[in-house]
Amino acid sequence: MGEQTRGSRDLEKPLPVTANPTLSSLGAVFILLKSALGAGLLNFPWAFYKAGGLVPTLLVALVCLLFLISGLVILGYAASVSGQTTYQGVVRELCGAAMGKLCEACFLTNLIMISVAFLRVIGDQLEKLCDSLLLDIPQPWYAAQYFTLPLISMLVIFPLSALREIAFQKYTSILGTLAACYLALVITVQYYLWPQGLVRQPHPLLSASPWTSVLSVFPTICFGFQCHEAAVSIYCSMQNQSLSHWTLVSVLSLLACCLVYSLTGVYGFLTFGTEVSADVLMSYPGNDTAIIVARILFAVSIVTVYPIVLFLGRSVMQDFWKRSYWATWGPPALADPSEPWVRLPLTFLWVSVTLAMALFLPDLSEIISIIGGISSFFIFIFPGLCLICAVDTEPIGPRVKYCLEAWGTISVLVGTFIFGHSTADAVVELL
Repeated sequence: MGEQTRGSRDLEKPLPVTANPTLSSLGAVFILLKSALGAGLLNFPWAFYKAGGLVPTLLVALVCLLFLISGLVILGYAASVSGQTTYQGVVRELCGAAMGKLCEACFLTNLIMISVAFLRVIGDQLEKLCDSLLLDIPQPWYAAQYFTLPLISMLVIFPLSALREIAFQKYTSILGTLAACYLALVITVQYYLWPQGLVRQPHPLLSASPWTSVLSVFPTICFGFQCHEAAVSIYCSMQNQSLSHWTLVSVLSLLACCLVYSLTGVYGFLTFGTEVSADVLMSYPGNDTAIIVARILFAVSIVTVYPIVLFLGRSVMQDFWKRSYWATWGPPALADPSEPWVRLPLTFLWVSVTLAMALFLPDLSEIISIIGGISSFFIFIFPGLCLICAVDTEPIGPRVKYCLEAWGTISVLVGTFIFGHSTADAVVELL
């Protein structure tokens, strides 16, 4: 297989792009699922309210799901064609150096802001948890975010993030996935049991919202389902890299993710209606035992997904390092950025910068819209461009080629529209 040319390669049996892929299919499903089950889980009930009810949001989610699955499949195909092991490497190889630099800039910006948002979510949940446990006692210094976040970052997040390969994250991803599923289960059960202290709201019957309101939830959905940044790294780490197998992994992961998000969004919205908070856990009584456990587990869930985001961001920094002076003219020990003496300082730098931003920047709730807008590049625009460029390197029939190019063009246009609309709305809200 290693001697085959691109033109003669069977699409169902792409060339391996890593020397020793060790990730199993089940592990790939959990890492991909956990990459998507992030902080966006708390925002889905609010998205249902903002879009005007259950039906509009579910329809938008189903349309997005089609593009989400398509984007993952395209990225796996593009990785096999290009022979690259990173998202930005695939874009650079297939679409040219200029588009590769744009991808690197968007990739790094998006992942930094996601990391900051994750840390803020962890800090908020821990702060609310301390308030619930300490009741009316003034918050002590060791319960403040300025102490808890650095402590967790150094003792838990940094060791998990310092690992060389993404394959190890399959173990923490299982724990994080179960924690996210518990949150969805609690919100569903709370709606039927209606515990004491939870104020019952009238059934939220909202009138039809204008199309602009429906479109405004696209950033929330993109932010919630964004796992495409990790797709290439996960695909290249899999033992079985056939395109059909990758498609199955992508479909199973996103369907499971869609189920968790839908349960959380539907029952959170039905419980609180127009009174739902952008962080649905903040709407529940602070002294409820199930909610306290949910806060702890959700914080654990975000802690387990942060290293995946850092791994992807570090890959961009490692690419920069390969082109730097130290890699070219420095000591031989510094030539490989995956070695500990380069990897560990880069990891520490990432954790330190995002931690400082999380502690000292103002509320980041509005910036989620901007993150969701930028993520449209990785879900729609870059996969569409990669598909258009990749079909030119393969011996494909004219009809199939025309259909693939048409789908790639549609994906780029949809992504451009979503990015422009969501970014404009986010900027207006910030002003």
